[in-house]
Amino acid sequence: MRKDFGAKPWLYPLPVLIVGSYDAQGRPDAMNAAWGGIYESDQVILCLSEGHKTTKNIKARGAFTVSIADRAHLVQADYVGMVSANAAPDKMERSGLHSEKSAHVDAPLFDEFPMALECRLVKVGEDGHIIGEIVNVSADERILGEDGQIDADKLEPISFDAVHRTYRVLGETVGNAFSDGAALGKNG
Repeated sequence: MRKDFGAKPWLYPLPVLIVGSYDAQGRPDAMNAAWGGIYESDQVILCLSEGHKTTKNIKARGAFTVSIADRAHLVQADYVGMVSANAAPDKMERSGLHSEKSAHVDAPLFDEFPMALECRLVKVGEDGHIIGEIVNVSADERILGEDGQIDADKLEPISFDAVHRTYRVLGETVGNAFSDGAALGKNG
């Protein structure tokens, strides 16, 4: 038997995305955005309201980064989602995050978050959706596996549990994509 909960924004897993941008004076800003993901194979989509400083920054600079929040920096990730740069000019100093300029787009990379998508603004939709072209994915060597690729176990990405308002670490590998389903037969 199922239990109905009504219309809720519940989806598992919801990645915790840290959106980085520069303001008009070139100061870095970061915000936590749970509403976003891959839009096309080379694009991301973010659902950010007009009131966010980050939205204004992205429109003005035409670029942003999307870092994947990790277990080690959960407190900083949560903080930049709780505090608005519109209200707290010292938000970044308080967060303890350190940044460097991306070599690919006019936006900051945060040293603490080991994986980031570096994006060029494609468009802002009438509904407020921000779409960006992924021009580079960068990863700190500390999260690379023996094969030279990003190792999710080393990254320890967190996801947002909207039901319980908690963060969860993604866990073990349980199968092989585009492979395990073949056991059910072909063409069908």
